[in-house]
Amino acid sequence: MKNAVYYVIGVALTVFASSFLGMSAKQLEAVAGFSSIFYGAIFFWRYRLAFAFLGLGVLLAAGLLDVPHVIEFAGIDIILFLIGMMVIVGFLEEKQFFEHLVDKMISLVGMNGKALLILLMVVSSVAAALVDEVTSVLFMAAAMLSITSRYKLNPIPFIIMIVFATNVGSSATVVGNPIGVIIAMRSGLGFMDFLRWAAPISFVIMIATIALLFLYYKKPIDELHRAMEAHKKGETKLDFIKGPMPKGAVFSGLLFAAVVAGLVLHSQVEHFLGLEKNTMLLGTALIGAAVVLAIAKNDARHIVDKRVDWWTLAFFLCLFASVGTLKYQGITEIIAKRIIGFAGSDLPLLVGICTWTSGILTSVMDNVLAVSTFIPIIGDIGAMGIPTFPLWWAILFGGTILGNLTIIGSTANIVAVGVMEKRHTVQVTFLEWLKVGAVVAIPTLLIAHLLILAQLKWMV
Repeated sequence: MKNAVYYVIGVALTVFASSFLGMSAKQLEAVAGFSSIFYGAIFFWRYRLAFAFLGLGVLLAAGLLDVPHVIEFAGIDIILFLIGMMVIVGFLEEKQFFEHLVDKMISLVGMNGKALLILLMVVSSVAAALVDEVTSVLFMAAAMLSITSRYKLNPIPFIIMIVFATNVGSSATVVGNPIGVIIAMRSGLGFMDFLRWAAPISFVIMIATIALLFLYYKKPIDELHRAMEAHKKGETKLDFIKGPMPKGAVFSGLLFAAVVAGLVLHSQVEHFLGLEKNTMLLGTALIGAAVVLAIAKNDARHIVDKRVDWWTLAFFLCLFASVGTLKYQGITEIIAKRIIGFAGSDLPLLVGICTWTSGILTSVMDNVLAVSTFIPIIGDIGAMGIPTFPLWWAILFGGTILGNLTIIGSTANIVAVGVMEKRHTVQVTFLEWLKVGAVVAIPTLLIAHLLILAQLKWMV
């Protein structure tokens, strides 16, 4: 009952606050429709798909969104990419690839839980930078769940640690996050620009993220460390995989390497074949899934039915489409223009506004749509003769780092939660995520903001 009251109050206050921005009645109706989904996910997370279906249906019935724009905003390419990667990851899990991967990692650091967690977070960050955040979190979340299952620990803190590291790493390169691709295409920035300006900041943020997470999750980290130490001393008996990798696991490793190589080199393949940008990003996932299903033979249907998280994908589709309503009705543009207009030609202030407003929008909606809202605004600022180079980095870090703030702040968050809920009975609540998100995301975005300002004279 209490959550129902909070739900109604949240929707009402959001619509009331929006009315002061000069929105039309139709735009306020769109705000109400989206808010019903957003607050439904916050206060009734278990029923989030029901709220997503209902909210999207109401938006259509009210004429606030039409079918062509549902298709446009639903992110079908993202959904197909996720399906392909989930099939591949499911196959790897069936072949116990991640169990062997964990054993190899443990052999590198010994039975040291703290060192293992640092290694896993660093690998997650690097993998996100080299491939993309979704692929990284799919692989690394599966590896982390293997560890927590082995030691019978609550997976929530450890999955959150992997997700945070993934989101931070995704800011380091063009291919790490979809918004990096968008920014690069609209600004003319290249891969080397990201290595020069984004990667060093991402590296510093990664160190800060690990430190803050180790402070916040000191108790569960100590539990893992003690469990591994106990196994090392022979005080517990666990079923570790012994001996060399079986043939199936070896093939899985080769398949994994081939998929990663395809994702890393997709731009070169597209250029060689004369294809549009990111065509082979999706193509690699689908081809890899096709190979898996062909090899799986009689188990192919089982992999698709059981290993693909259809619940999360359906929520994704409806969430993307409903957020698109705000863009379709011009609401996010109104908000962004009012905020940007406040700063005038003050570049440091513009950097701050772009950093934090893009981050706040990201924390309540898909970061692709949040950042896309700022693209034309930054173009308008450039037309006024104001340097825009630092503003691109501002929205990049706002759209990636503050994605750690909420459970729906980034694609990686929702995917990881879906994977965890599918394999375990535990569920992470919106507020549980928000608590650790506030402790980690806000300070680390502040660090990114200050580092951009420190380099402002070289960016202009």
